[in-house]
Amino acid sequence: MAAGLGGGLGSQRGELNLMADVNVTSLVDVMLVLLIVFMITAPMMQGGVDVELPRAEARPLSPKEGMVVSVNRDGRIYVDQTQVSFRDFRVTFRSLVATRKPSGVYLQADARVPYGEVVRVLAVIRGAGVQNVGLVAQEEDPS
Repeated sequence: MAAGLGGGLGSQRGELNLMADVNVTSLVDVMLVLLIVFMITAPMMQGGVDVELPRAEARPLSPKEGMVVSVNRDGRIYVDQTQVSFRDFRVTFRSLVATRKPSGVYLQADARVPYGEVVRVLAVIRGAGVQNVGLVAQEEDPS
């Protein structure tokens, strides 16, 4: 009579045997995929600005390491020691970078220069294909 219920080891009608075990392998595979997805997307979801903080004990700049672009308090632009107008700077900076191939460009601006002027100069530098742009600041007093 037990054989007629269909739940035994062998069924008389050719049905497959029932397994009471849970397939843990597929569950582990899905969990690992979800873990990898969350590990990849979590850093992208964090808000904030990528900033390299200045150091208190910085080494001095040497001219052979990079190019220095300065904006003085009157808004005049200097490439190393040569004064250029913004129009000339915008037109010639790309070719200057292509010929000199600096390892980086250092942008220093007077504290009284409007933020918009500094951003315009920075946009020209970035538009020339320079990826390594350093913003130069004066060291603060420890007091």
